[in-house]
Amino acid sequence: MLLAIDAGNTNIVFAVYDGDRVVAQFRASTKEGRTADEYFAWLAQLMEIQDLKVREIDGAIIATVVPQALFNLQRLCRKYLKREPLVVGAPNVDLGIAVNTDRPGAVGADRLVNAVAAFADHGGDLIIIDFGTATTFDIVGAGGSYDGGIIAPGVNLSMEALHQAAAQLPRIAIERPQSVVGRDTVPAMQSGVFWGYIAMIEGLVTRIKAEIGRPMKVIGTGGLANLFRHSTTAIDDIDGNLTIRGLRYIYGRNADANCLPVDDETLDVAEHP
Repeated sequence: MLLAIDAGNTNIVFAVYDGDRVVAQFRASTKEGRTADEYFAWLAQLMEIQDLKVREIDGAIIATVVPQALFNLQRLCRKYLKREPLVVGAPNVDLGIAVNTDRPGAVGADRLVNAVAAFADHGGDLIIIDFGTATTFDIVGAGGSYDGGIIAPGVNLSMEALHQAAAQLPRIAIERPQSVVGRDTVPAMQSGVFWGYIAMIEGLVTRIKAEIGRPMKVIGTGGLANLFRHSTTAIDDIDGNLTIRGLRYIYGRNADANCLPVDDETLDVAEHP
């Protein structure tokens, strides 16, 4: 079995694959100080509930945009799975796509993984909109290359900023308001964020397509993608498991040459070079 780990700014997703099938998926809040032992105790108990055994995991891959979390996620794999995990962005990991940006090493791992999965499943000439801590728009070329993108504040981040910066504005949940014009503070805030994001999505998609000059399919992913899908025609499809699926594709491309077994001596060298 394969353990695919997607460590984002807000949450870390652990997906367990048995072949091509996800048999379990667990989510934890991202905490930089969480140790490998804590990860293991939590993961082992949740897997046990679903009649899965940690010792049956024989491969692991990690994508993270939180560098401080990487050490303990690697240690989790080395110490308890006895495997050296693949890490997206490491020199030995072949993504199978070109990264056409000024600084390829600066592109977030999650964005590259999304591009790999989206091209494999949807073909090229894509715009991927990922509704996470940040809202990102990523461009996948006709041949599968990652061609850059846009980063904007995420929906929840915008709501929190409103609450923190304005003394009289409450902390609220994002949802679609009944009308565009709010007649009280909460619906006015919800309208500003919700319809503001719809306008941003539609405006940026239109500008990207005009700049690229070719028809493009728009894929939405991330936790809040479904909130917007029925309120705009700019999004063609929703693919909620894009990142996790991309990790499996990348692992399959690299598994024969990497993800080697780790013994106690190797573990000690890896952590105390």
